[in-house]
Amino acid sequence: MADAHAEKKHDYHLVDPSPWPLVGAIGAFVLALGAIMYFISKKEDAANIYYIVPGLVLVSLTMFFWWRDVIREAEHEGHHTPVVQIHLRYGMLLFIISEVMFFVAWFWAYFDASLFPAAVHEIEGTKTVIGMVERNELTGGHWPPKESENFKSVFDPWKLPLVNTLILLTSGTTVTWAHHALIEGDRKGLIWGLFLTVALGILFTFVQYYEYGHAAFNFSGHIYGATFYLATGFHGFHVIVGTIFLAIILLRVLKGHFTPKQHFGFEAAAWYWHFVDVVWLFLFAAVYIWGAGSAVGH
Repeated sequence: MADAHAEKKHDYHLVDPSPWPLVGAIGAFVLALGAIMYFISKKEDAANIYYIVPGLVLVSLTMFFWWRDVIREAEHEGHHTPVVQIHLRYGMLLFIISEVMFFVAWFWAYFDASLFPAAVHEIEGTKTVIGMVERNELTGGHWPPKESENFKSVFDPWKLPLVNTLILLTSGTTVTWAHHALIEGDRKGLIWGLFLTVALGILFTFVQYYEYGHAAFNFSGHIYGATFYLATGFHGFHVIVGTIFLAIILLRVLKGHFTPKQHFGFEAAAWYWHFVDVVWLFLFAAVYIWGAGSAVGH
């Protein structure tokens, strides 16, 4: 019988049996059920946010312990060979592509509504058309929509939106600085670059929160608010996730992780952050500038 502990003769890593895929699947299922129950309770005016807590706890624990194991494989067990790192990069690239598809959906909805504000759509039942929706009645036949109880005016793109754009673009510069510092072995530059990136990510979130609090339109009641908040809010969620991602990378740097030749965790966070930057540029150009037209009044 071959020695089970014999030294391996290849560059690949065959992972040890792990409970986290099963626990994560159960957590995702429980979280989905909890979300459904929450929405049902909210519809009945008895919203109970605690429905989502058990699933959220399971998913969060899975993320923490699973990534902890991956870090151990890289830092303490030496399993992340150059070949393994290549495949990890492929995985991160495919993940970012899947995220792009989410934003394609939001942009599609936004441009469909903004380019065809007077379109007529059929509402189809099981076997027949049960009604017609004329956007002209809802938007006034132009974009941005006509003023109503739920919609007063759009944001001036050259005020808070421009400030937030500069904040996010600056954070892209600081994370690139940190990357170059890591490659050159400059730990001090790496720490400062990451610290500033995390600080700018937090600042962006607070500015967007302030912006939402001063919006002259609601989420519901009209298509502008729905598409605006879905696109910018989903992006804001990604900024929060990316900020947490980079903060954890900063903690790992302070613990002495990463070398100029092995730092996939940092690269993954930096790629994700640049993706967030690029998406925001499209949002700023399409939703805030082009979408506002000549109707800027807030």
